Amino acid sequence: MRSLSRHLERHRSDRIGWLRASVLGANDGIVSTASLLVGVAAAGPSKESVLVAGVAGLVAGAMSMAAGEYVSVHSQADTEQADLAREQDELDSDPAAERRELASIYVGRGLQPELAQQVAAQLMAHDALGAHARDELGITDTLGARPVQAALASAASFAVGAALPLGVSVVASMQGLIPWVSGTSLAFLAVLGAAAAHVGGAGKVAGAWRVSFWGALAMAMTAGVGALFGAVV
Repeated sequence: MRSLSRHLERHRSDRIGWLRASVLGANDGIVSTASLLVGVAAAGPSKESVLVAGVAGLVAGAMSMAAGEYVSVHSQADTEQADLAREQDELDSDPAAERRELASIYVGRGLQPELAQQVAAQLMAHDALGAHARDELGITDTLGARPVQAALASAASFAVGAALPLGVSVVASMQGLIPWVSGTSLAFLAVLGAAAAHVGGAGKVAGAWRVSFWGALAMAMTAGVGALFGAVV
């Protein structure tokens, strides 16, 4: 007989926070740095200038990703805390109304009114704020905002992603830099998209296609801009 105390199912929702930040960071690192390298190389400067631009793009991009992700997620965390504080005030001022509100949520999900009242009463007796946060506000520990974690994941993953096309540009000749950086970056993006889709439980082919398409478009546009300005200058 299986023990009821063991729960061996594996779910992917606990990966959403770090997975989102890591995938976005690595994807942006590859796309933006590869596009920058290709665009600058298309303008016809020296290889040293291309590499300096790539390193500067890596540092600036990593810091930008960290700052943007921190501010964004911290705003979400502030909103969650404000909602929780408001909910606690309502629980303190009128717990009976809050119990009825919680019960109505369970009725809407399919429970009989009598059972919904019992469930609401028991859950509020155990953890009133936690019950309302989860079932009324949709705030849980698993999906809660973590600004520092998101910022570090974004910066680190961007730097790793940016290092891939930058490393290729170091070993490639100036004549072959554009095709080598473009080709390998698209391969990196396809692998990243497929891996992210697999971890998230989605289709690998669709994940690889999405990031590869937009990466190719970004590199093509920046190459065109670089060639245009290189010819003008």
